[in-house]
Amino acid sequence: MKLKLASKPLMALFVAATVMIAGCQTVQPPSATGTTTPPAQGETKPADQGEKATEPATTEPAANQPATSGDAKETPRNETLYINGIQWGPPSNFNLLSGNPAFPINYGNSRELVYETLFMINQLDGKLEPLLGTKYEWTDDMTLHIELNKDAKWSDGKPFTSDDVVYTYQLGKKYDINWSNYWAYIADVTADGPNAVKIMLNKDNPNRLTVLDSIELIPMMPKHIWEEIEKKSNNDLATIRKEVNANPVATGPYKIYFYNDQKITIVRDDNYWGKSLFGKLPAPKYITHVIYKDNAAGDLAFKSGQVDVSQQFIPQVWNMWKNGAPIKTYLKDAPYYVPGSMPSIFFNFSKKGLDNPDVRRAIAMSIDYKKISDLAMSGYSAAMQPSLTLNTDAESKYVDQAAIKSLQWTTDVKAANELLDSIGAKKGKDGIRVLNGTRLGPFEVECPYGWSDWNAALEIVAQSAKAIGIEIRTKFPEAPVWTNDLQTGKFDIIMNTPAGGVNPSQPWSRAHDIMYSKEVAPLGEMAFWNWGRYKNDKADQIIDKIPSVTDQAELKTLYTDLTKIWLTDIPSIPLMYRPWVFHTVNESVWKGFPVDGDGSNIPPQIAMDGAGIRALYQIHN
Repeated sequence: MKLKLASKPLMALFVAATVMIAGCQTVQPPSATGTTTPPAQGETKPADQGEKATEPATTEPAANQPATSGDAKETPRNETLYINGIQWGPPSNFNLLSGNPAFPINYGNSRELVYETLFMINQLDGKLEPLLGTKYEWTDDMTLHIELNKDAKWSDGKPFTSDDVVYTYQLGKKYDINWSNYWAYIADVTADGPNAVKIMLNKDNPNRLTVLDSIELIPMMPKHIWEEIEKKSNNDLATIRKEVNANPVATGPYKIYFYNDQKITIVRDDNYWGKSLFGKLPAPKYITHVIYKDNAAGDLAFKSGQVDVSQQFIPQVWNMWKNGAPIKTYLKDAPYYVPGSMPSIFFNFSKKGLDNPDVRRAIAMSIDYKKISDLAMSGYSAAMQPSLTLNTDAESKYVDQAAIKSLQWTTDVKAANELLDSIGAKKGKDGIRVLNGTRLGPFEVECPYGWSDWNAALEIVAQSAKAIGIEIRTKFPEAPVWTNDLQTGKFDIIMNTPAGGVNPSQPWSRAHDIMYSKEVAPLGEMAFWNWGRYKNDKADQIIDKIPSVTDQAELKTLYTDLTKIWLTDIPSIPLMYRPWVFHTVNESVWKGFPVDGDGSNIPPQIAMDGAGIRALYQIHN
């Protein structure tokens, strides 16, 4: 299902709003990094979203689009890396401006395979690694200077220059596309000679973090190609979006080789400029994404060795290697996958009973997080340590862990009952508590129907609340209804992922989406962050300040103070740590995939995004 999200002239989360798996998507707010655009049916979503139990939606090929392109013959197995879980349904186009490009052009992943970004995010440490850009620095409070790789070339042999960077950014100013909302924070992007650019912040709305997001999120486009497409289309975006672009001119190591309704194959460009950067060409000559009808079919192909890298949710993945199959996850033991988001429940602050922080804390203490991990997530979520940050090296460094420890909750039903007793919430004859004349339930907690792991998690939340005398009932509407309920505030408790994704603006963007109250529409109108309409002036001040702070010690103090406010007020409760990608590999054909502790510092995103692309230079037969 494709969700239509209302636009907002502020901010939008670029990554998560443009990808989906099994037909589902989490509604992301206009957050820190780009325009909210509904994903195409048939695209994957990152692993932070609820997995849908039914068969994935598909996308019909565009009208008058050729059914196939390239050579249909099979490629040699020992030269071909097979992947799954990114593309669901036939490809419709390979046009970055279409809003629904197929693998490997889709915005939220695989950007380094054909098109490339200036820098690559490393999920493990949060750092930006060089690609089309060699280095960046803030030359003053308002100017980011970026130096470009002089070796970089387009696949047609023309040099990649600063004009291409300026052109790509300006497309977002000229048209309403995925990176348009960066211009809320940018005053101008200009060339500084042929191999450098300057990005100037908007003095009325400066935000360094979002600009750093842009340099690792926006795929660079060739000016000499797309200017002609614009001219042919009379600068009409609707016409431009009809361009299939079956043979993209790009800077990446691969080109489109063949595609039809069943698979997409890309072939290595042996003239790839990046040989000078990486020291060699990628090992696989071909990468093929087979389009399976559902997760079960993809899992079967993966287990049998027909697929090398699976980005699908695999229940109880340890069963894959029980009989000695050469199958691995990035982490050897549970939770097996690196966390990338925190799907959470949000409280409507206008609801009597739920407006009390002690009631919200008691609910948080009642939840059986281990049961959620074991039953809903197949054990893929580590023990819950409530914070605004993920429990990763890239994020946990921002908060003084000792300073927040006394405020963090754990599953403790006895203590939750004692807390409710202490505030005078007495149980009635039916076992449900009453506080100041307000019965604590029934409250509805909702997420979309068919998002199986989220549905299971909310059932556990409802069961857990019974043990403390609070009545919570699950509600699983169709996704468009849930979207409307979320944005208009028509809910008691609702589940969503705040700013899912791994990018330079984290954990600020997550805190913004949970807590920031400025410019949030009132109940009944569309809000794209802070869905419960929480308000804390001190939190707003800290969130406003963080993007301009560069001193690491000061940042740690600010994030620690903000986390203390969140732990005290509890506007949301994270239910799980969820991987951004499900990275499982079968080494029957290809070996040498990165794993935790191998010293490579390569994140588990091979054939996906960012610095994970480096794995293509490490694997071998």
